Amino acid sequence: MRNIFLFMMTSLDGYYAGPNGEIDWHNVDEEFNQFAADQLAEVDTLLFGRVTYQGMASWWPTPMAKESDPVIAEKMNGIAKLVVSTTLDSADWANTRLLRDGMADEIARLKRRPGKDIAIFGSSELTVSLLRLGLVDELRIMVAPVVLGDGRSLFGTAENRIGMELLRTRSFRSGNVLLHYRPDGRRAG
Repeated sequence: MRNIFLFMMTSLDGYYAGPNGEIDWHNVDEEFNQFAADQLAEVDTLLFGRVTYQGMASWWPTPMAKESDPVIAEKMNGIAKLVVSTTLDSADWANTRLLRDGMADEIARLKRRPGKDIAIFGSSELTVSLLRLGLVDELRIMVAPVVLGDGRSLFGTAENRIGMELLRTRSFRSGNVLLHYRPDGRRAG
């Protein structure tokens, strides 16, 4: 069975974006770029919610993205993508399929198919929904060495506590710290 993992960068105070959606604080360097390429090599499908999809689709196919990060741009543009949305009319980014209804059943079927793992990049609301359904196998949270003071909370739509088991950590020279967690299914509160 294929695994689904989330990758998200957050601030020390738990925000994935500033109050206006800004991500200019992301701590990206050569070591991060190599990590990103290695992580993309683990997957053959990307899963997005509408907002993250629209942001990614507006950047990665552009000439600027292809020039600034050709390796990642090629992988992002070539890989299969599934966007979960009830409001989008179409999903025009290369190799993208729109999923409107039956999200849980379709994603469970996708996990059972042969292939590499499935990654969720960003898409915090979708991740919380999939956590509730027991469909997320791992969370990879990269904490950047910055405090934003305000912003969009990584798990702001979670209604209950969801226990996590720490699997491992990795420190980067930039000060980023990658935390690997597995949802353990225990709920409290």
